[in-house]
Amino acid sequence: MADDSDDDDVERDLFGAPVRQIRERWGRPSFAKTEENQKLVAILRGKGWSQAQIATHLGCDEKTLRKHFSRELAAGGDLIEAEALQVLYTQMRRGSIPATKALLGELERGRAAPPAPKKEPVAEPLGKKAQAEAAAKAPPSGWGDLVRH
Repeated sequence: MADDSDDDDVERDLFGAPVRQIRERWGRPSFAKTEENQKLVAILRGKGWSQAQIATHLGCDEKTLRKHFSRELAAGGDLIEAEALQVLYTQMRRGSIPATKALLGELERGRAAPPAPKKEPVAEPLGKKAQAEAAAKAPPSGWGDLVRH
């Protein structure tokens, strides 16, 4: 009788057999985002690869790529360049003369770039309704001659 009380906790189907969880996984396995994949996507995007090319290389869909790697896709080249500058800085602090020259050259190149000229906003042409409203607000110039006192 003691065995029956232990079996009471087990869920049973209509035939009295214990119900066990199905161990099979249905559907496609989820995409595994790794640090290595993040760096690869940043490098490929910085090189100019399209999202379709990167997704094909990783073996995933473009939507999955955008879902997991939006930061790397938006600023891939900048992320890699920042990491390279950090490496140069670390080597410079250790006393590497070539790293010092390379880092100073990169910093000088960054300062030499002039700011982009700002474009003045262009006024959009008025539509028919807006033109009619503007014309209704301003009276015609010669209307005084038409009205007699």
